[in-house]
Amino acid sequence: MQQDGWGCGWFYRMVASPAFQGRASRFPLTRAFARRDGAVLFDLVQGFVQSQVLYALVELDIFRRLQSGPMAPDDLGQALDIPAERMAILLQAGAALNLLRRRRDGRYGLARRGAALMGVPGLAQIIRHHGAFYRDLGDPVALIKGPERTELSESWPYVFGPGTAIGPDTAEAFSDLMAQSQILVAQDTLRAVDLRGVRRLLDVGGGSGTFLIAVGAVRPDTQLELFDLPEVAPQATKRFAASGLTERTRIYSGSKRCAAWCPKYLTHCRPVVAWSFPNPWAAVPGPAGQSMFILPFTPWPCRQGAHGLPMK
Repeated sequence: MQQDGWGCGWFYRMVASPAFQGRASRFPLTRAFARRDGAVLFDLVQGFVQSQVLYALVELDIFRRLQSGPMAPDDLGQALDIPAERMAILLQAGAALNLLRRRRDGRYGLARRGAALMGVPGLAQIIRHHGAFYRDLGDPVALIKGPERTELSESWPYVFGPGTAIGPDTAEAFSDLMAQSQILVAQDTLRAVDLRGVRRLLDVGGGSGTFLIAVGAVRPDTQLELFDLPEVAPQATKRFAASGLTERTRIYSGSKRCAAWCPKYLTHCRPVVAWSFPNPWAAVPGPAGQSMFILPFTPWPCRQGAHGLPMK
């Protein structure tokens, strides 16, 4: 049996002891560690509640309503057909998260963090989109055991591969969400990665072309190519035309869940930009040093996801 560095787990059994925890919270040399761990555990316990409060504030458009000035719970409740006492609970929860601020007269206004949230492109849309995942997490054990289709998976057209019927409304909503969510990611990527000297760039799963449009604005000599679902292509065509990039762009249609697409499109176009692959290094074969994988939900996504491209 493999033993850890503390000897068969005795250290962790000691930490799990209430008596030890009590002594650690009082002893000067360990007090700070005990309090920090306690705060982290408390955040884990209440994390889902915090996300639900944020979701309710966004869904009810509270931030926009307070943008012009503080409002009383009675007035907000009347406007949204919610009892004033229940509205006060939600507003106070928002104040506890430092998103709102309670005034002395009982009215609530925006706090600095809440105002900043409004300025992040696409963040409100992403928060609303999380509602599908929250509903899937209603029974997390059942979710882990694995239904093939969930509400969240139904929201992303490429999940079930080629042959899946996708309506124009679904494709447009999907493209809009991708476009909004990629704005900041594109900015961060271009600040971190040096694309000088890149003559052709293929964006795999690039939606309506937000990232390529950002690249086109700073790299006027780069040929821009996009691969995504056939239903998404019309959105990209419109956005490229509006940005004056029609002559510099080419769109390929297909599903990145279909293994056959790799040799067809990667033989002539380097580097490659790929989004949201479960195993990106296996998904996009080819010579090393010619791919970039943007993983926006990991710390420092650009620096983790650039493979063989010079960093700024």
